[in-house]
Amino acid sequence: MELKLEKEPLGKISGDVVVFGVFLDEGVDKALQEPGLELPEAVLKQLTEMAAFEKFKGKSGELLSFYPGDQLPARRFVIAGLGKRDDFANTVRKAGASLARHFGSKEQYRRVCLAIRTNGDASLVQTAVEGWLLGSYSFTLHKTRNEETNPERKPVAELVFVDSAMDDDAFARSSRAGRVIAESTCFARDLINEPACNMTPSRLAQIAASISSEHVQCRIIEEDEAARIGMGSFLGVSRGSHQPPKFIELRYTPAESRYFAAVVGKGITFDSGGLSLKTAQGMETMKYDMSGAAVTLAVVKAIAELEVPVRVLAVIAACENMPGGGALRPGDILTAMNGKTIEVNNTDAEGRLTLADALAWVCKEKPDAVIDIATLTGAVVAALGKIAAGIMSNNEELVAAVTAAGRRGGEKFWQLPLFDEYKESLKSDVADLKNAGSRGEAGSSSAGMFLKEFVDNVPWAHLDVAGTAWTDKEKDELTKGGTAFGVRTICYFLMDKAAKKAE
Repeated sequence: MELKLEKEPLGKISGDVVVFGVFLDEGVDKALQEPGLELPEAVLKQLTEMAAFEKFKGKSGELLSFYPGDQLPARRFVIAGLGKRDDFANTVRKAGASLARHFGSKEQYRRVCLAIRTNGDASLVQTAVEGWLLGSYSFTLHKTRNEETNPERKPVAELVFVDSAMDDDAFARSSRAGRVIAESTCFARDLINEPACNMTPSRLAQIAASISSEHVQCRIIEEDEAARIGMGSFLGVSRGSHQPPKFIELRYTPAESRYFAAVVGKGITFDSGGLSLKTAQGMETMKYDMSGAAVTLAVVKAIAELEVPVRVLAVIAACENMPGGGALRPGDILTAMNGKTIEVNNTDAEGRLTLADALAWVCKEKPDAVIDIATLTGAVVAALGKIAAGIMSNNEELVAAVTAAGRRGGEKFWQLPLFDEYKESLKSDVADLKNAGSRGEAGSSSAGMFLKEFVDNVPWAHLDVAGTAWTDKEKDELTKGGTAFGVRTICYFLMDKAAKKAE
């Protein structure tokens, strides 16, 4: 799909469909009086009358179609509801996704032109492109090709933005950023949606290696080496599986670096719960337990492609959590890489065991910030549902920066506390820590307190995305299955840091 900028008045734009955005309760008649549109009076009259008859309000997703014949160069003219004017960037992203679903999969629409009232703001092009590409996503790799149930999708050939005030260079930068971030998000979604029989730790390691480039170096630490290093917490989780564990490290080292961040992703490619076995229904979507790993790979891919001047150390401790003959048992004691001993009282609290060694590994290098992202606790779903992810941290400035990046990226976070009292539930009679605290009480914060034991006072934020990393319904820019929640937030965070350091 080619991304283009047109600066002609709206009334002179040709295309299979031209879309003009109207805000909630703005009024079609008022919106169409905007200077520079050059729409014929007869068209203005017809559109105003149609909007009144259809009681068009400008709600998000609302569409009003007009076939102008020879009155306009456009074959079809559409007025699209943009929703509320506030939080315009996310409104535009959602509108892009909605329009992609409506026009993006239909063969007759090869040139789609969007007049979404950007008023020269190129950042809105980025969010619109993100919305369009994310809304166009579907995972049909394992479906038999059938023109009725699984038709071949032919993407729009040209997506054209109509804005006479926009700078050409700014448009090129923003449209490219939107494309790269969205395509990287879709790359992560593919990894999450792939069944666990295919997306094994070894396969995840191969995909990580494929991201290697001039500025991205990949290292895979195999089981024997991990044992020599002392990653006993990570290796304990992998013992019940026939699949060998892989400790994956990616380093993005650009020619110029203004910031150093570490990103750690939970990489449990399938979580049965181990001997603390999940229910059958609880296991149905557990291929998504490597969402943090997929997001981490996608972030490196996007940041490297965009050549963002920040240094990134990305780590994934990848393994399966299975109840095989060698599986971890309740009561077993593990020794993490930093020397702390852990009594395992719940083998289904395995993600924090793998993250413990991964966090200890990256904190040795004292990055400016560490962000870990994990589908860690069911408790965060109980607390926040599927609307927002939990964020916990030892640094309020980092919380503010990540939350602000999430807001720009259309991903919501809510801070959960790490009160010292929560550590009481992690006390063990036989080891330094237990891996699971009081059942049914502050489960997400308890898990966060456990992870805090391995970050060595480095600025750190823990993102618990258990509720937001998977969806069973299509809404806005999300499609059924893995969402890759967090790619946009972390990319925006790193881009923000690069921009601020340059000031």
